[in-house]
Amino acid sequence: MTTPLRFSVLLVLAAVLGLFGVVSFASANHSWGGYHWARTANPFTLKLGDNVTSKWDSYLAVASTDWSVSNILDTTIVAGNGSRNCRPTAGRAEICSKSYGNNGWLGIASIWISGGHITQGTVKMNDTYFNTVTYNTPAWRQFVMCQEVGHIFGLDHQDIDFYNANLGTCMDYTSNPGTNQHPNQHDYDQLETIYAHLDSITTLAKTSSTGTNRVQADDSDLTNEREWGRETRRSTDGRSSVYERDLGQGDKILTHVFWAEPRNDHARN
Repeated sequence: MTTPLRFSVLLVLAAVLGLFGVVSFASANHSWGGYHWARTANPFTLKLGDNVTSKWDSYLAVASTDWSVSNILDTTIVAGNGSRNCRPTAGRAEICSKSYGNNGWLGIASIWISGGHITQGTVKMNDTYFNTVTYNTPAWRQFVMCQEVGHIFGLDHQDIDFYNANLGTCMDYTSNPGTNQHPNQHDYDQLETIYAHLDSITTLAKTSSTGTNRVQADDSDLTNEREWGRETRRSTDGRSSVYERDLGQGDKILTHVFWAEPRNDHARN
């Protein structure tokens, strides 16, 4: 092979390998839109308000411990302020469980956004479904609790196909959660990427210095689908959706929905 031809072949191979590298990196990214809690130092601590029943306490405790393995963040479980329908509290996340009814969803996580920063969040576990034979197992409870709490930090899913091989993380959808009950190293790595930069303000305290009270004052309980806004994304198998509710002036509420059954027959807003 002549030198010019050899050089051309090497260039083509380099381009192909580079393309594969980009694709692999992009598919591995599971940040939820780059949204994050504003803070002035790492690691930071996020309070998780305990509004769950005694049946859920151990699962919340494990999720809190698991996510606190991260070098970037710690979580601490505190008394809940979420009231009956899990209303949000500025600067923290409220974690709730209740029989919310046969409304189709198994678990939801909502974050309030202002200027790209998360200002408050809620997680709801629907005992209407978790009290059924299908979902009333330790594996399902830990899997969904871990995943919904993970969304509150600004994480998306690593994979949304229920029938792929398990990735060993709760941020991977699955029909068999036996090995998907905890975060994996890639989740921790993604958190380090999301929170690599520091902010000049913090949204972690109730006296947040964002200068925006509109998002924090919004106390929507988001129990009903009509309150979520428009559906912006749905997985091909209909088991996952993301909704966006516009609060005006660039502020919004985003809600990740884990459907108990496929929603392919559910019309978009």
